[in-house]
Amino acid sequence: MKTHASGQFSGKIAVITGAAGTIGLAVAEHLASLGADIALFDLQQDKLEEAATKVRQYGTIVRPYVCDVTDAKRVNSTTEKVVSDFGKIDFLFNNAGFQGAFAPVQDYPEEDFNRVIQINVCGAFHVLQAVARQMVEQKSGAIVNTASMAGVQGPPNMAAYGASKFAIVGLTQTASKDLAPHNIRVNAISPAFMGPGPMWDMQVEKQAKANTQYFSTDPETVARQMIGSVPMRRYGNISEIPGVVSFLLSDAASYMTGVNLPIAGGIL
Repeated sequence: MKTHASGQFSGKIAVITGAAGTIGLAVAEHLASLGADIALFDLQQDKLEEAATKVRQYGTIVRPYVCDVTDAKRVNSTTEKVVSDFGKIDFLFNNAGFQGAFAPVQDYPEEDFNRVIQINVCGAFHVLQAVARQMVEQKSGAIVNTASMAGVQGPPNMAAYGASKFAIVGLTQTASKDLAPHNIRVNAISPAFMGPGPMWDMQVEKQAKANTQYFSTDPETVARQMIGSVPMRRYGNISEIPGVVSFLLSDAASYMTGVNLPIAGGIL
């Protein structure tokens, strides 16, 4: 086991939501490798424990917390528990999310729309608010929200996800202004197509099944169409996300707030 007593983020405490997912876990491991102690939030207890085991290999303190971000009371109590356990919160990677269905807006299932908004918007707000209250007391902190290029260019067949990520960009900009007087920075990242893996495969398959003019009904062709829309002509790798997050959390970005950084291979 490696220790990072002199790492860039040594002595810092980071909360990460959606920590059992691919992006959340990758960021957790990266921040731990830089010396941060980590509080992992996720709804899936088994996967959360597995994630904690992986992050602990970097030698920092890692604690898992089962938390449903759509439950404001649970978020508040869990955040209070983190402060009790660690003493403070320096960083938040506000990442929990759900992609939802793929269908034209006129056919989009209402129940799914509500679920996506509850997780991606209300959940993100609950966590941001709870952690921000602690950071206001500390008079310091840095927050990174996970938005998406779906919240920059409205994607076809993804009404709920697109709307939710536009909301995250707006929430980031508003929160950055509200929290600036308290020495708290709030930024966002917007990944585009990321692969390989289940996220990529699911998106390709669901766009094919949506059967609209924008994509083929053949998943392999859809994959080529998506890649063809990226100036760098490839999808991004999950490993290309954590460095951007750590930059935005670090003092290297000390004069950046309210910014949404694309991780998108040239898609603007």
